[in-house]
Amino acid sequence: MKQSITYYLTLLVIRLKGIKRNFSQDPIDVSKIRKEDVHHPSGRFFKKYLLQTFKISDSNISEIGVDKNAENLLIFIHGGAFISGPAQHHWDTIIEIAKRTNYKIWMCDYPKAPESQIDKISENIDTIYSSALEKHQADRITIIGDSVGGTLVTALTQRLLIKKVALPNKLILVSPVMDASMSNPDIEHYEQKDPMLSKTGVLSAKKMCAGNIDLKEPMISPLYGTFEGFPKTLLFLAQNDIMYPDGKLAQLKMEKSHVNLKVFDGENMPHIWPFLPVMKEAKTALDKIIDEIKVN
Repeated sequence: MKQSITYYLTLLVIRLKGIKRNFSQDPIDVSKIRKEDVHHPSGRFFKKYLLQTFKISDSNISEIGVDKNAENLLIFIHGGAFISGPAQHHWDTIIEIAKRTNYKIWMCDYPKAPESQIDKISENIDTIYSSALEKHQADRITIIGDSVGGTLVTALTQRLLIKKVALPNKLILVSPVMDASMSNPDIEHYEQKDPMLSKTGVLSAKKMCAGNIDLKEPMISPLYGTFEGFPKTLLFLAQNDIMYPDGKLAQLKMEKSHVNLKVFDGENMPHIWPFLPVMKEAKTALDKIIDEIKVN
């Protein structure tokens, strides 16, 4: 597949920003990673369509929507290696989704490591979903998560199944981190191709988040949980991403569990490619995400 000029420009920007270098440190430099955080969005769009901000447990929720009376809700669980975020590309993605769908969107700015560990983070995600169910029917809720946001969305769904709580209508997982232990030997091969992430820094961040919990605990590594009974799931994987081999293992487990699954395999794509700005291939992928969100 021939890549666009904007693809190569995006890779150049990634290299110039030193993202992979930052993710090659142990311990990872949390303060440096957090320099890209945007906790309060600015701009004309948000002045008009940021409906309200509120807290659920220790998470800050920004509710965005063109239609303030919309019955459909998109819960957005951002990535950031459990230590940072949301970033500007998350807010830019939300703008596109809000403009083109009849959904309210909850951007969920949840507690981060190392100040908070996965048990507290998971409790927050559970409480957010419980609060959403108080205002919206489960079949009107879609949940999207990128990177560790995909971890949190997947692990939440596994807990909902155990507790027999009504499931959301649909899950959208963008380059999800399925195994925090990073123990898959195939990762070494993909690290050579990955322009963004390195196993060293990612594993450092996961250890900060895990605390005393085993890195293969499904709460932080949903690959080791069950996928039986999952709702319709969209899985966006990137072939030049160290998360790719575990993503393929998760795909296999979902298929064996007969999940209604759509897989978008990004040839030569980097981590979280549908959310990257400028790149033509990202816009095409985001179009697919928005089309799927529209289908309730």
